[in-house]
Amino acid sequence: MNTSDTPTASGERDDTLATQTVCIVGCGLMGGSLALALRQQVARLQVVDPDPATRERALARGLADAASATLAEGVHGAQLVVLAAPVRTNLALLPRLGALVAPGTLLLDLSSTKAAMIAAMDALPPQVRAVGAHPMCGKELAGLAHADSTLFRRRVFVLCRSRRSDDAALRLAERLVAAVGAVPLLLDPQAHDHAVAHVSHLPYLLSAALVAACSELPDVARQLAASGFRDMARLAASDPQMMADVLLTNREAVGEALQRASAALGQLADLLVPGAEDALQARLAALQGQRQSWPPTTGAS
Repeated sequence: MNTSDTPTASGERDDTLATQTVCIVGCGLMGGSLALALRQQVARLQVVDPDPATRERALARGLADAASATLAEGVHGAQLVVLAAPVRTNLALLPRLGALVAPGTLLLDLSSTKAAMIAAMDALPPQVRAVGAHPMCGKELAGLAHADSTLFRRRVFVLCRSRRSDDAALRLAERLVAAVGAVPLLLDPQAHDHAVAHVSHLPYLLSAALVAACSELPDVARQLAASGFRDMARLAASDPQMMADVLLTNREAVGEALQRASAALGQLADLLVPGAEDALQARLAALQGQRQSWPPTTGAS
């Protein structure tokens, strides 16, 4: 019998994180970092990844007890399964998992968009528990080689209810968040997707657009590019498959964010005319004040 299926004295499930066998599906930056952060805090940790080199690296780094190429083998015996692959891969895997895992298993995903994932979770068999999640952290560098056990510390970790989220499932998800040093934030999936379209997905597209705008400049431009260009262009180095998945599963909100950014750039362009110096400085000062009023940056996906 799974320890997580054992009733406590009060009749509730024993969902203490330390009793769990955890399986992480997808052992790249996010999945690998989660494995490193959880390794000493769960009863057993298993990973699933199709790449043999990644599986070998995961075992060599000691971040898992077992590494499997197949979903069925990897999730066997797990009470908590975390989907850490690209968004559309997670969406494709979720229905398969519903038929593979034992009743009462909690499925958690780390996808950067939530509405489509929560809709897919709602369609799972009723005996499967599921909570949507999105840790607001990351790097422009992909892969297990860049995994970091401290990646989630002090970062917001969004949780979204689905029809398969009971109170015990949310408590276990919150315990996982606490175990990796993050800060849980319960959100509606549509509200999440609208917000991250502006503060996470739009910055990536602006970074990519900056690189595109400068791609045909003379070589001297590269010699002159300093910290401003480096900081703004950093996100353009992000994994293109991952970002395409993110953007294509949040089209409407990302489109709105792009329209807002285009309008803002247009307003600034209109102030680059003779006689508008005072108005330009006033606008820039207003934007400076708005930026300074925001809390310290806690990370981005």
